[in-house]
Amino acid sequence: MATHKQLRIALRNCGVIDPEKITDYIERDGYSALAKVINELGTVRTIDLMKKSGLRGRGGGGFPTGLKWEIASKNYADQKYVVCNADEGDPGAFMDRSVLEGDPHSVIEAMAICGFSIGATKGLVYIRAEYPLAIERLKIAINQAREYGLLGKNIFGSDFDFDIELRYGAGAFVCGEETALIHSMEGKRGEPTVKPPFPAESGYLEKPTNVNNVETFANIPPIILKGAEWFASIGSEKSKGTKVFALAGKINNVGLIEVPMGTTLREVIYDIGGGIKDGKEFKAVQTGGPSGGCLTKKHLDTAIDYDNLIAAGSMMGSGGMVVMDEDDCMVSIAKFYLEFTVEESCGKCTPCRIGNKRLFEILEKITEGKGTMEDLDKLRNLSNTIKDTALCGLGQTSPNPVLSTMDNFMDEYLEHINEKRCRASQCKALTRYIIDAEQCTGCTICARNCPVNAIKGERKQPHTINQDICIKCGVCYEKCKFNAISVK
Repeated sequence: MATHKQLRIALRNCGVIDPEKITDYIERDGYSALAKVINELGTVRTIDLMKKSGLRGRGGGGFPTGLKWEIASKNYADQKYVVCNADEGDPGAFMDRSVLEGDPHSVIEAMAICGFSIGATKGLVYIRAEYPLAIERLKIAINQAREYGLLGKNIFGSDFDFDIELRYGAGAFVCGEETALIHSMEGKRGEPTVKPPFPAESGYLEKPTNVNNVETFANIPPIILKGAEWFASIGSEKSKGTKVFALAGKINNVGLIEVPMGTTLREVIYDIGGGIKDGKEFKAVQTGGPSGGCLTKKHLDTAIDYDNLIAAGSMMGSGGMVVMDEDDCMVSIAKFYLEFTVEESCGKCTPCRIGNKRLFEILEKITEGKGTMEDLDKLRNLSNTIKDTALCGLGQTSPNPVLSTMDNFMDEYLEHINEKRCRASQCKALTRYIIDAEQCTGCTICARNCPVNAIKGERKQPHTINQDICIKCGVCYEKCKFNAISVK
């Protein structure tokens, strides 16, 4: 995996230090940023520094971090809270998990800096219970920070008190949305609420609350130590710094990467990712998880930042990046993501609860060869309605996989409907196994292995498959030693 195009800021300590030894973190300037904020900068200058840095939330929304802190700092209350969103729910995403497992103290230090800046004394990490190693290392790090006087009372001899507790999530995708996350921490159903009021005004226990995700927090200590100008010099005009992505799918080099904003998709997929597996042809890349869109060859030279990805019909999201090749059916891909969204919908609003279910049913109908041209109009109209009327950001972005695949791969939708054909042979109902009479030797292996006796023929004579009986299991294709069976 190419490293010269990468720049590690959020991942700077991962794989370098022992995450269970606070001394390793301190040797790499750990907690120096917290000391600088308390002893030198103060609250106003710290927030001003964060605003000048241009850091935007890495959880998907991309809201300016410094502005978020400023809003929370100006809402006065007897108690405020800092919340770390570690509820990473996107399929194929493991950025936050890796930071917490490899560098938990960076998140603890950043939460304390945020607490000092907005006037909060309590920190809460909402982490999914499926991350046992991250939880264990976070617990160790919190206890070590308390022992060293870096959490608790009178930190660095000041009158600043701050401590952190963990809250566990049950793996609900919707709890990545900050209001749903807060309700879950309060012991309520994990459902979003209409904003305003925003959490900065009325959040956890109806107190001013600042919510940032793990990667956002991991960027903060180096920004404090190296300055706003240093961070703002990295990335693009409106998207500063770096972004961590989880590369997955049909790509040679899978895993975590961290690149400056403005790096192109081509550089990520070919220079860093090593290109497509088995020499196959690149078809699409899904960015932004289930709420993102599928980008194609024409988007390969798109510079990755918040605005460019939205303009291309996708989104940054938390950083999942799934690469697809010529063997993927884009209608099935849209259906896969819709199925996930339907399963994870909290059910509070009708557009998401009912609308996405209807979208999924239409896609299922198309992949079964029963679709009509009218279904395409229904897909687009319903998708746009859900985008306009769903309660939270997750519901509003849920039709993106449908709309982006329709925009970029309409020919595949038309093939499914008009020709009853799936060019990638991924839609079982539209798949046909055909025996080439010239290649078939009549060895009978396919017939003997067919579970429904759909293959007939005399020994040493070409065989045929009865399409009315065939269940498309593919056993014949796998067993044939003479490449006589093809998938159409």
